[in-house]
Amino acid sequence: MKSGQLFTAMITPMNKDGSVNYGAAVELARRLSENGSDGVVLSGTTGESPTLSFEEKVRLFSEVTDALGGQVEIIAGTGSNSTEDTITLTKAAENAGVDGIMVVTPYYNKPSQKGLYEHFKAVALQTSLPVMIYNVPGRTSVNILPETVAELAKIDNIVAIKEASGNLEQVSVLKTMVPEDFTIYSGDDSLTLPILAIGGAGVVSVVSHLVGREIKSMITAFEAGKIAEAREIHLQLMPLFKAMFLTTNPVPVKRALEFMGFETGPLRLPLVDLTEDETARIKEVLTRMGLGS
Repeated sequence: MKSGQLFTAMITPMNKDGSVNYGAAVELARRLSENGSDGVVLSGTTGESPTLSFEEKVRLFSEVTDALGGQVEIIAGTGSNSTEDTITLTKAAENAGVDGIMVVTPYYNKPSQKGLYEHFKAVALQTSLPVMIYNVPGRTSVNILPETVAELAKIDNIVAIKEASGNLEQVSVLKTMVPEDFTIYSGDDSLTLPILAIGGAGVVSVVSHLVGREIKSMITAFEAGKIAEAREIHLQLMPLFKAMFLTTNPVPVKRALEFMGFETGPLRLPLVDLTEDETARIKEVLTRMGLGS
């Protein structure tokens, strides 16, 4: 989160028996860092965090950090709907040597804005790591409001937000309320360019698994004032943005990676694989864009 513009919300590769493939995770993180990503987010939604155990998460943090620490920024997804559990995992992530943490708004228990404030404050005060808030109301049923984020931004190590509300007006209001050095990242690939236009710094991306260099080029072009060039890249990538979310993330991107030659292994229930129709649609888009193996 130091000065990164493109973070990949990384999948968690699995072995055929459904166990975590830590070697493949290291290999994938290295591949992403070589193809445009400034950092990786481990054990987020795309990493199937709801079905990873505490021990699996900590080992994932440790193995990727041991292999790639200092080469790519490593952000650990440590959030849950229990403040105590979030703090415990955050401390373990810090001990593993990660560079920062991403904490999702608590899901299912639907806290008030006051509850959200107290949750993030409690976590932040228990770590020296920089904290990225993750707002994704479509999955959590709670939306953290700009006023709440602005209060949290007063806490020294709460430094960024991944905004996946899909609400550009909300992001615009947020930008007017937080300090200049508080970083706003798009949490939706298709909204990266619009969010850059209203003061965002980049994206925590899913599609960068496949086209990281292109997404980084779009961000770089925008920052250089080459708006038409950035828009052209955005429009070229739109079919891929749509294809990667035609069903629940991370199902499409895991299978797209396999189509491109990187073995990702099975999904964990309750996620299930693509249908034949979904597979055909994704392969058609990848082939059209020259991304097939």
